[in-house]
Amino acid sequence: MRIGELARRTGVSERSLRYYETQGLLKAERTPGGHRDYPEAAVDRVIRIQELFAAGLHSSRIAQLLPCMRDADGGPSAIATPRLVDDLTAERARIDRMIADLMRSRETLDEVIEAAQGR
Repeated sequence: MRIGELARRTGVSERSLRYYETQGLLKAERTPGGHRDYPEAAVDRVIRIQELFAAGLHSSRIAQLLPCMRDADGGPSAIATPRLVDDLTAERARIDRMIADLMRSRETLDEVIEAAQGR
């Protein structure tokens, strides 16, 4: 599929898709005319990339992580090393801390809202 169709199907801009390609996150074949041609699997890959960005990971970490996430058979990849697992566990702990901080902030805002409404 062409880049415009991939952008439409994933809700990701063409510019972002080009960026993913330059960062090694996404690959496309080239047509004889030089246009990008993405496989059907690119849709799921782009969605996965978006999820990882939303989790706060940087493109360099995502580039390391993507090949390790699943083999074609759906099982864990052989290149998912213990160090990678440790790194991912640390990333998850960072996200957990962010969630806890956001919940505390929300509680504070709720208190302020409640106090302001009571005036």
